[in-house]
Amino acid sequence: MAEVAEKKVATPSEPLLSKKNLKLLTHPLDADNPVTVQVLGICSALAITIQMETALTMALGLTFVTAFSNLIISLLRNTIPSRIRIIVQLAIVSLFVILVDQLLKAYLYDISKRLSVFVGLIITNCIVMGRLEAFAMGNKPIPSFLDGIGNGLGYGLILMIIAFIRELFGSGSLWGFKVFEMAGIPFQGNGLMMLPAGACIVLGVIIWIQRSLNGYSED
Repeated sequence: MAEVAEKKVATPSEPLLSKKNLKLLTHPLDADNPVTVQVLGICSALAITIQMETALTMALGLTFVTAFSNLIISLLRNTIPSRIRIIVQLAIVSLFVILVDQLLKAYLYDISKRLSVFVGLIITNCIVMGRLEAFAMGNKPIPSFLDGIGNGLGYGLILMIIAFIRELFGSGSLWGFKVFEMAGIPFQGNGLMMLPAGACIVLGVIIWIQRSLNGYSED
């Protein structure tokens, strides 16, 4: 009796930069931005955007934490008991936050002092925990990793826009360079831009402009 070997049809793996995966990277930059659309991570967006340097550092730190936390949780998602999933998520996020905090203290101590407690508060950042629950717990590792990067970049984009406006009109500088003085323009600085209230106004204007351009309606 002849044995008939069964041929297994190999399912082609999805390309890393497929249309679906690219959507995970690009949508959080605009149509599904975590700050302006999902209204998450607002506290740090108001608190650490006085200077572009600190805003960029915070954005990179959160992107790193979100991407790798998503990756690890996705790898473990089928082994994590439902009743303790939040504890497991917090433990993994804490690991990466501590790593970021120690690296900043070791190599960028001045920025670490300026960021103060907000690096540690990444642990409870709504963006990080939201992506773990909404995406990483139900999707494969690579899409989860890309989703973490995309949402981190979307968060960082808004932080950098706010920081650009606040630093320029608050202290008359960009990246520490006194641009108005260099241009020979006398400028005292706008004190409101140095306050969280000024950041709130700037963020509100950004949300209004973005939603207007995207045709967003509350109806």
